[in-house]
Amino acid sequence: MRKTNYHTHTARCFHASGSDEAYVESALKNGYEVLGFSDHSPWNYNSDYVATMRMAPEELPGYLASVRALREKYAGRIEILAGLECEYYPRYMDWLRQTISENELDYVIFGNHFYRSDEDGPYFGRATKDRAMLRRYVDSSLEGLESGLYAYFAHPDLFMRCYPGFDADARAASRELCRGAKQLGVPLEYNLMGALYNDSYHVDGYPFEGFWRIAAAEGCTAVIGVDAHAPEQLETDRFRDEGLRLLRGLGMEIADEIPLRTRRRDKGSRDQRP
Repeated sequence: MRKTNYHTHTARCFHASGSDEAYVESALKNGYEVLGFSDHSPWNYNSDYVATMRMAPEELPGYLASVRALREKYAGRIEILAGLECEYYPRYMDWLRQTISENELDYVIFGNHFYRSDEDGPYFGRATKDRAMLRRYVDSSLEGLESGLYAYFAHPDLFMRCYPGFDADARAASRELCRGAKQLGVPLEYNLMGALYNDSYHVDGYPFEGFWRIAAAEGCTAVIGVDAHAPEQLETDRFRDEGLRLLRGLGMEIADEIPLRTRRRDKGSRDQRP
């Protein structure tokens, strides 16, 4: 199994640190073969809202230029990909599709952080404390997965950061999410930033073992995502190794690569040749 990570942030999102190149150097130091940058997507809001956890739309060209320059600089040593971590915001999906196409992104991953939009929607990692909000998380997650835009579903068990327990509703929600992801062929991410948070604060949030037992029973595919917010997080394998032991013990398939939009375009152009 190759050592790959498709979930890497940059300082542009306000809550990560380090230069873009420092992430590449740390990945090389720890033997990664593929490093995908997927910083939090900008959104072209219809309101005057200013986000404090993502880059602004005008920063996107510089972000992509930086990642692609590093791809050229480190060619032959590590494969570097340019992506984004995006929510599912129904009112802005046409804009997102156009942005993905015009900027020829390699991939986008689905991080369902906010309900409908961070302009006015609650953050699921703090607000999912009752059955009604859990229902909103499941419904919006499935809608996002059905869009076909996302290479995988990041931290699908995010709701366990604040849900009061793994009760019958939480188990049913997990089963519904996993079954939907399986039917749509979308892998689920075992998130190492969440594992670091659990260890640091002595909590049992995400990744949550009960969720992953259900994911295994439903036949889902897992992807290991570092969710790096600092370069040094790519230099340790403790939580990666723990995650691999759990997932393998559950008999889950673990993917070391994801479908790339660029490869689909290349395949399409070859198929059209006489």
